[in-house]
Amino acid sequence: MATDGKKGDKKLAVMKRPKESQAVGQYFEDVFGRPFIPANWANLGWEEKVWAPSIDVIEKEDKYVVKAELPGVDDEDINISISGNMLKIEGEKQSETEENEEGYHYSEASYGSFARTITIPDSVDVSKIEASCTKGVLEINLPKMAEVKPKKITISKKKAEKPEKEERNTG
Repeated sequence: MATDGKKGDKKLAVMKRPKESQAVGQYFEDVFGRPFIPANWANLGWEEKVWAPSIDVIEKEDKYVVKAELPGVDDEDINISISGNMLKIEGEKQSETEENEEGYHYSEASYGSFARTITIPDSVDVSKIEASCTKGVLEINLPKMAEVKPKKITISKKKAEKPEKEERNTG
């Protein structure tokens, strides 16, 4: 995303949480030539599963719009905060599914917290940030500050005083 080149203005940037568990697993496989957890054990839930919402950041003429997909997350479980030039979206997902039919029972629960942090430019008017959530899509509007346009100052010309004519002495 481009900036207008002002000194000190920063671009929007989404920061992702590092995946240490994947790095360790890849290192183990590189060194020992086999996966850390065998493929037939992978579905036993031993590996840490991390969920983070997908985020889109769109720049418009007068604002930035951040959209986060939060299916199954209640509005009350979402916290949005600003600290310096960092916008943080965090919350908790709690989802339960249960099916009961004759001779069949299926139950699944999904719980976990998430956090996404976005660096916002200095041009955002923090006092006017608004957020709404509709059908599992969080939308945060980050309005840009009205640009301070330089005022042109014209130089007025003073009337020059005419010098007195000198009389010539020819004599």
